[in-house]
Amino acid sequence: MDFDTLRSYCLSRAATSEHMPWDEDTLVFKVKDKVFAISGISTRPLTVNLKCEPERAADLRDRFASIQPGYHMNKKHWNTLTLDCTLTDDLIRDLIDHSWLLVVMGLKKADRDELLK
Repeated sequence: MDFDTLRSYCLSRAATSEHMPWDEDTLVFKVKDKVFAISGISTRPLTVNLKCEPERAADLRDRFASIQPGYHMNKKHWNTLTLDCTLTDDLIRDLIDHSWLLVVMGLKKADRDELLK
């Protein structure tokens, strides 16, 4: 998956916005102002940090060398994926969806219900 595809897919999730809070190379994707993905724009190979349920995060790290504990993130709840063609686009999309959903489930009930209807 390339950067443009990653960006488009993240932005296709409901109520998602993009921000550059730290510098001009780090793009942050938020749902209702809560972060669910972070990617470097010019990083090669491309990487993305995604939130992940802790047991699943550990399992993914065991199964894939290109999935590591989240760089500069809480290692229990975040993974860094290196998009170096060893991960399928379907898996990457699934993990983006998983991250987005975890964040949505942590929102207040009214916002959560609006997004999940």
